[in-house]
Amino acid sequence: MKENILKDKTINFAIRIVNLSKYLNETKGEYVLAKQLLRSGTAIGALVREAEQAESKADFIHKQSIALKECNETLYWLELLYRTGYLAKIEYDSILADATELIKILISIIKTSKVTLKRSN
Repeated sequence: MKENILKDKTINFAIRIVNLSKYLNETKGEYVLAKQLLRSGTAIGALVREAEQAESKADFIHKQSIALKECNETLYWLELLYRTGYLAKIEYDSILADATELIKILISIIKTSKVTLKRSN
């Protein structure tokens, strides 16, 4: 159940990131930071999808952990865009809330998976 929720949330987040990247390119003329944001923000969902086909529980945990790192990197780019004036506070707060929610879900999945992995060994 969590995986489906996570899949939905990551694709919706990726769509927001793509649209934000387009906005930064077309309206603000910002290409470098927008590209970094696009890369890390869309990688989250791709890694979650990869984890579905993990070869083992350890591989699943590893892929989810990388998704968590990408989400954390996305937070960095969002904060940088906000603090340099490319994003207004309302825009920043909205997408920050989504990213923070993804981080909480990923941490929960990783912790639960580690517990079940330890039990099975």
